[in-house]
Amino acid sequence: YFATPRRRFILADTPGHVQYTRNMVTGASTADLAIILVDARNGVVEQTLRHAAVTALLRVPHVVLAVNKMDLVGYEEREFERIVEEFAGHAAASGLPGFTPIPVSALVGDNVVQRSTRMDWYRGPALLDFLERVPAGVEAADAPARFPVQYVIRHGDARYYAGQLASGTLRVGDRVTVHPSGATSEITGIDALGTPVQAAYAPQSVSVRLADQRDVARGDLITSGVDVPALTQEVRAAVCHLTDRPLRVGDRVLVRHTTRTVQAVVKDLGGAAELTANDLGRIALRTAEPLALDDYAVSRRTGAFLLIDPADGTTLTAGMVAL
Repeated sequence: YFATPRRRFILADTPGHVQYTRNMVTGASTADLAIILVDARNGVVEQTLRHAAVTALLRVPHVVLAVNKMDLVGYEEREFERIVEEFAGHAAASGLPGFTPIPVSALVGDNVVQRSTRMDWYRGPALLDFLERVPAGVEAADAPARFPVQYVIRHGDARYYAGQLASGTLRVGDRVTVHPSGATSEITGIDALGTPVQAAYAPQSVSVRLADQRDVARGDLITSGVDVPALTQEVRAAVCHLTDRPLRVGDRVLVRHTTRTVQAVVKDLGGAAELTANDLGRIALRTAEPLALDDYAVSRRTGAFLLIDPADGTTLTAGMVAL
């Protein structure tokens, strides 16, 4: 953790070795930005490619290619450009939409906090300046409104549905749909920290009151607008297996999606016999009850899920929905 006058930061240090793939996936799953660190002497290596692939898979919105140890290659522009060009080819193949390259020397602080005088050929920002200015949380605010119900508060005859707005905006007067029941209603009140407000924005935690006494419970998803999630019991996703216990076809698991938990069975593993710790793969599930899912490319919150061992509660696998 650290902070500047402009912004507060949380760092997740995720090594690039294959045995730490699950650490990379965990760190990238909630990151607004990924810094892919490259040694200027070695250039793009296998770990660099793994980081790029996981960053693309987890849809991290912003990526910095930090080419470090420029002091050990004489601060040469051609060395920097060679690495950037090589990484760009692999990034495009991985599906990474774009990245910002910054040459740095952490040892002496070149382009870390202040612009370096030793690389006058570089016209971009120092790393910290870029981190302070890059937009954060924009994708959640711009996505369709998704409000997973975490808790039902009863106050006399009134019911308030509490939770964290996963994406989008909710306003008093909005027509909403409750999933998976499909019931519709209208928002008559929104409270944030006990104070009535006219609108809520992701990722605020609020309570919502509806015009009708609908049967809404923990695990339901409230949405507004015509852009609604897919209601399905057939789930296909990209996954990273997180535990040493293998996952096999036929295994019975729990699927935890936002605040909803349902039983499911593993139908397919993309042709693989099993998934073991740190494996990336594809999976098909059949759930006992329908889930309201978004494609992970549309919403990182409502397009993600966990697989849990029903016997002991161990988290087995992290999934990203591919509709």
